[in-house]
Amino acid sequence: MTEGTTSAAEGGDTLTRLEQEGEIAADYLEGLLDIADLDGDIDMDVEADRAAVSIISDSGGRDLQKLVGRDGEVLEALQELTRLAVHRETGDRSRLMLDIAGFRAQKRTELAQIGAKAADEVKSTGQPVKLDPMTPFERKVVHDAVAAAGLRSESEGEEPQRFVVVLPA
Repeated sequence: MTEGTTSAAEGGDTLTRLEQEGEIAADYLEGLLDIADLDGDIDMDVEADRAAVSIISDSGGRDLQKLVGRDGEVLEALQELTRLAVHRETGDRSRLMLDIAGFRAQKRTELAQIGAKAADEVKSTGQPVKLDPMTPFERKVVHDAVAAAGLRSESEGEEPQRFVVVLPA
């Protein structure tokens, strides 16, 4: 087998590992919801080679907004804690993605629009466009949107002031 290719067995092992991460994360988050006396259902999936866990609510998610926080700050912290819980159980670093009450899904849509708009501006002016500072998740979504528009982008600066620059083709 050549370097860079994976066999079906390796792909199955990866899927099994990611499903295990999702189950560990779900157990951790269920315990957290119980402690906080919040109602929510856990949904697990595997997206883009990472475990994806969502906490959703039938009651509109008003209570779950406490777990999102201002601009997703609490969500980011809970994601890191959940990744640590997975790491403690598996010994492996997790890239798990957590969403609560659809916050991250909505944010992904908004960021894709920002990336597409910036790409359109660069195409029309021929000048680079610098965007506001973003989290790593936000930058990734924008980079993907810019690439889909046929342009390239780079991240510049230091955390937490790291930002995306959309460049002409």
